[in-house]
Amino acid sequence: MTRDGALRLLPWAGADGKPCYLVTDGHGPLSRVADNVESVQLGMAAQLLDHAADLLGDEAASAVQLRYLAARLAEALRDVHRVAESRGARLPVPG
Repeated sequence: MTRDGALRLLPWAGADGKPCYLVTDGHGPLSRVADNVESVQLGMAAQLLDHAADLLGDEAASAVQLRYLAARLAEALRDVHRVAESRGARLPVPG
């Protein structure tokens, strides 16, 4: 589809991990759900970054804690990347 907002990458993947898309004008109920999910994902990523700064500053942090943190950071990065990709695809084409 076109970059005019007709096809939107949703902020979650399908059961098989493949991207999910929505054909929309950007104003329907599923678009609002996607907007809310994006907002939650971005907020959680910001909170995780704060936690990472604290944990990385703690010399007593264990390897298990750091591996867990790395896994959560990878998940958050994947989510934020998907949000950025979706929003970038919806930007108007410069005239």
